[in-house]
Amino acid sequence: MEKKAEPEPAAPAAEPRKSWFQRLRDGLSRSSRELTGSIAGIFTKRKLDEETLEELEDVLIRADLGMETALRVTDTLASSRYGKDVSDAEVRAIMAQEVEKVLGPVARPLELDLSHKPHVILVVGVNGTGKTTTIGKLAAKLSQGGLSVMLAAGDTFRAAAIEQLKIWGERTGSPVVSSKLGADAAGLAWDAFEKAREAGSDVLIIDTAGRLQNKAELMAELEKIVRVLGKHDPEAPHTVLQTVDATTGQNALNQVEIFRNVAGVNGLVMTKLDGTARGGILVAIAAKHKLPVYFIGVGEQVDDLEPFSAGDFAKAIAGVG
Repeated sequence: MEKKAEPEPAAPAAEPRKSWFQRLRDGLSRSSRELTGSIAGIFTKRKLDEETLEELEDVLIRADLGMETALRVTDTLASSRYGKDVSDAEVRAIMAQEVEKVLGPVARPLELDLSHKPHVILVVGVNGTGKTTTIGKLAAKLSQGGLSVMLAAGDTFRAAAIEQLKIWGERTGSPVVSSKLGADAAGLAWDAFEKAREAGSDVLIIDTAGRLQNKAELMAELEKIVRVLGKHDPEAPHTVLQTVDATTGQNALNQVEIFRNVAGVNGLVMTKLDGTARGGILVAIAAKHKLPVYFIGVGEQVDDLEPFSAGDFAKAIAGVG
């Protein structure tokens, strides 16, 4: 009698991909845990008085949320709950509400003006803040949206940055314009614009160096790139995105100031929120600079760059919802 073949064992089911909000909560868990733990320590069977408000203010400032947001939270609490028993859950709910108010005006979608072709996106930021990875993820998003994208390896001082951009180019089907190590970045930007225009590309994304240790040189280079692009199109670069690394905490505030003055930064991408207890710095940056925050990143995967939602971020950092 013919022996029947044993059925193949079923492959284990792939774990379902977590929702973006769940990944955001996971990514902000360190920031949220430290903050909510400190708040719980203050509001254990205590009435809301001057002392508790001062302690809360200190906790919020230490969590990098910034003075303005700390005062908003304590003022709101004082006006509604002064002299009453307050639970840490109530405090966290008010914190989420006030953080959302600060972030709401800066949470905007990235809109590209495609009457300019190519629409030039210049990406700036300190080395190590995730510029090249962000460019790759952004190229993937734009390509999925049906746009043709060209990339330019303008960080000509780091071989690794050039190679990394070429890998992202292959992954996303985006041609990459590059030159030899140490080449003039402004010259490369000029050539890349010409090539993107000839190819009919919708978008040109240009990587740049971020060597803050020789700040004057770097700033002169960025100014030159902006100037050269302006000769092709007076309005180029049309979008200047700065990547800001959440793990750098207070330094991130200064970095935004520097790049804004030199390169005319008009939008931010916050990276590495999953590796830090200092995610609150995004709130301080929003309060101080009021620049649009287009995307946030909580991981290395191509889809770990998502449009920024003020409500989701506020809930995740306050540990509510």
